[in-house]
Amino acid sequence: MPKKSNDSSKTSSRLKGWAAIAEFLGQTPSVAQRWHHQGMPVTMEGRFVYAEPNELTRWVGTEAGRVKPLHIASKDENLVEDLMQGLKFVKGKKK
Repeated sequence: MPKKSNDSSKTSSRLKGWAAIAEFLGQTPSVAQRWHHQGMPVTMEGRFVYAEPNELTRWVGTEAGRVKPLHIASKDENLVEDLMQGLKFVKGKKK
C-alpha cells in the first residue's frame, strides 16, 4: 500500500507564531502584530499564526503608504552606509 504524500516542503519554511515572525522581521512580537493589523500577510489557523518568509519580505518591501521600502538587514551588512542613505533621503525631503 503506497504511503500518502505529505507536502512537508510547504510547511518547512513557514514561520509559526508571533515570536518567529518577529524574529524574521527583526522586530518585536507587538510590532509584528501591529503590522498584521495594517495588512501584513499572515494565516490564522485556530489559535496559531503562520507566515511565509517570501510573502513577508515582499510585503515589507512594498508596504502601502511608504515612500521608500523598508529593508531587513542581514548580519554581514554595512549598516553605516544604510544609515547614511537614510539621512540623505530625509534631508532631501526637508528641502
